[in-house]
Amino acid sequence: MSGKKSYKSNAKKAARAAKKHPKAVLVLAVLLVIIVAAVLILWVLKPELFHKYLGTGGHFWTEWEVTRQADCGNGSKSRECLYCDATEDEIIKGSGNHEIDETSGICGVCGYNNNAEELSIHFLELGNKYTGDCTLIKCGNTEVLIDAGSRKSSASAIRSYIDEYCEDGKLDYVIATHAHQDHIAGFVGTKDKSGKQSGVLYNYEIGTIIQFAGHNTTSTIYKDYVKAVDHAKENGAQVYTAKECCEKQNGAKDIYYLNENKTVSLKILKSHYYYNETNDENDYSVCVLLTQKGQNGAKDKNFLFTGDLEKKGESYLVDMNDLPEVELFKGGHHGSYTASTEKLLDVIKPKNVAVCCCCGTTEYTTAIENTFPAQAFIDRVAKYTENIYCTTLMLDYKAGEYTSMNGNIMFYIHNGELTVKCSNNDIILKDTEWFKKNRVWP
Repeated sequence: MSGKKSYKSNAKKAARAAKKHPKAVLVLAVLLVIIVAAVLILWVLKPELFHKYLGTGGHFWTEWEVTRQADCGNGSKSRECLYCDATEDEIIKGSGNHEIDETSGICGVCGYNNNAEELSIHFLELGNKYTGDCTLIKCGNTEVLIDAGSRKSSASAIRSYIDEYCEDGKLDYVIATHAHQDHIAGFVGTKDKSGKQSGVLYNYEIGTIIQFAGHNTTSTIYKDYVKAVDHAKENGAQVYTAKECCEKQNGAKDIYYLNENKTVSLKILKSHYYYNETNDENDYSVCVLLTQKGQNGAKDKNFLFTGDLEKKGESYLVDMNDLPEVELFKGGHHGSYTASTEKLLDVIKPKNVAVCCCCGTTEYTTAIENTFPAQAFIDRVAKYTENIYCTTLMLDYKAGEYTSMNGNIMFYIHNGELTVKCSNNDIILKDTEWFKKNRVWP
């Protein structure tokens, strides 16, 4: 009862005060309206001042500007405040942002074609600071995976990407170019407490495996890779060496067609080191030419993958094969100065080059000019194209700090036209800040 009396007493006092000072109440009300109006006007006309002096630490939606739209691969949508240094990233799941037109089946964002005969080539980032190779080729419902680096832990990143494109759980063709860890570790993956392996060869139906014909290594990862191949073989995979393919032995073929009308083919190229020994493991690399046959008089489109083939291996490759000019070349040995030689480039004359590497990494050398992609590599490739794309950028190797350069690099071929889309950005190498500080365009 005493609380109710106090409440009524206070209300009566306020009412008496309002009656006694009506002008003061009116003035306060007017001032409040003026202040609110001034704040609103300041927000509309001078938002930077409102944000600076009246902001509460949060952000209104009108204060954000999108600085990078998410594309259709793994990537992020970024935005920054117009008036301060605040930034935000929204992670976009791989291919989750496709805007497929119901009539054409084509994505309005990146050009990806949902129709059966679409051809696309994807160079993957591998989820760690280490340089390595992994390339997914998709032709309709047929998938080809070339290599699966860079470490066992990369298997989760690789599988996450594959699952966005492989709808039937089957990899029709798997190619292991050579026995180095940064090309085969993801085939093996890691083992959980129950003993289940996370590697690619343990988690998909595998049609055909084509692997290196020779090797020198007896490393643990090589032995684990052999076990993974045996597992796939026990579950129905056909396993051939590149040598068997070139000689068409034991059921192997030198050309595999990726679609029913045989307009897209995968050719295992001849190589000297399928038949001869070498001290350089890289020169055992399986080399592959992907070709899309031209329609209605158009020229064929060719795409070349040479693993980590080095100078001698590339020289033999040119001598032993009738190589065409190519739309796309996967930069030899991660953009090393020891590969992508003039003899090869002068024949293939690439229009686009994708380099799977951590730009500037000191993983293999501290000589700045020789870190991937090397200055010598750039000097040679620059004669043919400026369209060079790189997956990853090393920030601090010792600290394990890295970020995306282009990110996942995707080439879509539709109606004879090639479109490049990358998950981070589409900036060619020579226009990046890293290049301007560390390399010279000849």
